[in-house]
Amino acid sequence: MQRYFIQLSYDGTAYHGWQIQPNGITIQETVEKALAVVARGGVAVTGAGRTDAGVHASFYVAHFDAENQNLDNDKIIHNLNSLLPHDIAVQNVYKVNSEAHARFDAVSRTYKYYVIKSKDPFQRQYAAREARIPDLVKMNEAARKLFNYEDFTSFSKLGTDVKTNNCKVDRAEWTDEGNRFVFTIRADRFLRNMVRAIVGTLLEVGFGKITIEDFCSIIEANDRCAAGASVPAKGLFLNDIGYPDELSIGLIRQNKSW
Repeated sequence: MQRYFIQLSYDGTAYHGWQIQPNGITIQETVEKALAVVARGGVAVTGAGRTDAGVHASFYVAHFDAENQNLDNDKIIHNLNSLLPHDIAVQNVYKVNSEAHARFDAVSRTYKYYVIKSKDPFQRQYAAREARIPDLVKMNEAARKLFNYEDFTSFSKLGTDVKTNNCKVDRAEWTDEGNRFVFTIRADRFLRNMVRAIVGTLLEVGFGKITIEDFCSIIEANDRCAAGASVPAKGLFLNDIGYPDELSIGLIRQNKSW
């Protein structure tokens, strides 16, 4: 058996997230069906992590094992893209060692959240709209407080089956890009709904509903009910995944606005 890494991107609008669900079409299921055709046999795909329903990925990595030793070529990528629907695209497929793991070997994940300031028909599916102008200085000051904490229970979806709610955030910042605000956050791992809950709570800081001290108290409360409402899934993109050098050699990184 040969293990492969597969790099892809997807528009999550029509899907119930990455992971296979009993009652909804998912990215994982769709990719596995296409791979089964090109690999001429059933293939199980393991992703770098879950993305929730409606969340997008401009950069995503998964791995799979196949008997075929020659799936790392342009023809296979072309065939996969021909089989996959318009909202999923494969950028590369390449061989890795048998112990490589798309999820457990990842050292960081980066998400971006987009908020548009005015109505835009071309971004309506990929950004939340907010007519009010928040205070980015205060939001960035609050965002930097995330570096001081590890337990993010207050920003985690209730009832998840993870062993720990600890994460290490090493980047969190808001930028103003013309008609939109962009929040970028990087950590070693993320909890379910974490980014959307953080964004919703930071916006409350930006609108003057809570202070920066309140934001810290919310984190320390370890209570999801203390934090702000989650922002819509459509504005969230998984933007990058970091791997050790020996595994990232085949990844294609492009400068994209999303």
